[in-house]
Amino acid sequence: MSWNESGNQQDPWGKPGQKKPEQEQPSGQEKEPNKQSNEQQPPDLEEVFNSLLKKMGGGKGNGSNQNNRPSVSAGKFLPVLLGLGLVVWGASGFYTVQEAERGVVTRFGKLHEIVMPGLNWKPTFIDDVTPVNIERVLELRTNGSMLTQDENMVLVEMTVQYRIEDPAKYLFSVTKPDDSLKQATDSALRYVIGHMTMDDILTTGRAIVRERTWNALRDIIKNYDMGLYITDVNFQYARPPEEVKAAFDDAIKAQEDEQRLIREAEAYARGQEPIARGQAQRILEQANAYKEQIVLSAQGEVERFSKLLPEYKAAPEVTRDRLYIQTMEKVMKNTPKLMMDSSNGNNLAVLPIDKLMGQPATNAPVKAQPAQPVIQQQPQPVQPTTPTQPVVEQEQGETIRKGRF
Repeated sequence: MSWNESGNQQDPWGKPGQKKPEQEQPSGQEKEPNKQSNEQQPPDLEEVFNSLLKKMGGGKGNGSNQNNRPSVSAGKFLPVLLGLGLVVWGASGFYTVQEAERGVVTRFGKLHEIVMPGLNWKPTFIDDVTPVNIERVLELRTNGSMLTQDENMVLVEMTVQYRIEDPAKYLFSVTKPDDSLKQATDSALRYVIGHMTMDDILTTGRAIVRERTWNALRDIIKNYDMGLYITDVNFQYARPPEEVKAAFDDAIKAQEDEQRLIREAEAYARGQEPIARGQAQRILEQANAYKEQIVLSAQGEVERFSKLLPEYKAAPEVTRDRLYIQTMEKVMKNTPKLMMDSSNGNNLAVLPIDKLMGQPATNAPVKAQPAQPVIQQQPQPVQPTTPTQPVVEQEQGETIRKGRF
């Protein structure tokens, strides 16, 4: 027998003997047939939207006013809402990339493109933009105790300055590029320190350590393709262990003093070299001038003697006496004293003209030798005396001081 027959009053979803709900109600309070049919059907979406709009409108009037209000259809507002959402979605996609940055665009997590500075647009929830500064210079520092080639420990510190060259490789080639660069710097520095002695590292090998570390680090970055560019490497310090620090400080100080003295000597040499060159050139010019003077003087003497030769052949005695007198005049004019031969023996009369004139002597006095007696021969002519025995006649009326040399 079917449950829907008119005579069956049993509720199929209730307990045995329980009647249907509509039969339990009194006859005067029967429900409307359309309401009963709505309970058996699924809810309509339009009615759900209408009820939602009524709640949003805040209408709380009585039941008669609500029944008399015309129903609003949600289908009319759906295109408006979709258009408004599309406008908001499109406006949210505009973004700006700064001058020093590059925008790395990923679409659904995959690299799509790299955008340049300026105003750009992306589809929201589809593309994601990561700005990367490629002009900012970053710095990392590494230090530690390292073993040298001669099996000594040295404390070393170095700083590396770098910037991002390729934003895409910086973000996707290596997981943590900054940490990878620090590890590569530490590895390159330890390799360089391990191939040098401690004395070279602490004294004259600082520039060599810097250059070799830079080259090794550049090769490592090139192999890993991290998108970084090394701008500078600075070797901060290298110190020995505390136990031998005092001795190495003295050695470094002595090395610095040596370099300072070398620089001072080079500066002094650079200052004295032009002066010495000038003096050498002056001496050469004076020597050349003296040479020309002597040559010209010798030529003049030769010319003069060549002219005197005929005169000497014609009158040798007269020419000899004249040459002797001229020579004595040249010799005696440089001394301020006069020596006169005395006729009374070996005494010489000295006339100090410089003291009489009240003027200092211009040259040193000529030392007089002891006078030798002059032997006069009556029948023979008077012969000139030797240059060391000049004879000057005494003028009458002058005061003469006699002395003996």
